Amino acid sequence: MAAELKSYELLYILRPDMDEEQRREKMSKVERLIESLNGQVEDTDEWGSRILAYEIRDFREGYYVLVNFTLPPRQVRELENTFKLEDEILRYQVIRRNGGAGE
Repeated sequence: MAAELKSYELLYILRPDMDEEQRREKMSKVERLIESLNGQVEDTDEWGSRILAYEIRDFREGYYVLVNFTLPPRQVRELENTFKLEDEILRYQVIRRNGGAGE
């Protein structure tokens, strides 16, 4: 299984009106989702609140989180489909990193 894993990074933006407990729970949920798809979270880096380049759903700022992880490539689409259903996540982007596991 390990040979099939590829390295990715995920940047997502949470709603700024979430309190600390809600943010922590959502971040844990994202990590559990990656693990449930046979992935492994390597690192989570909270960038914190930042002004958005443009307004998203009436919000002018968001809470940025960067996650480095490994995941089987066939599971990326399922991960992204789940994010589309999450109201607390304003935007997300998954990018494959070069030189990662299995390359």
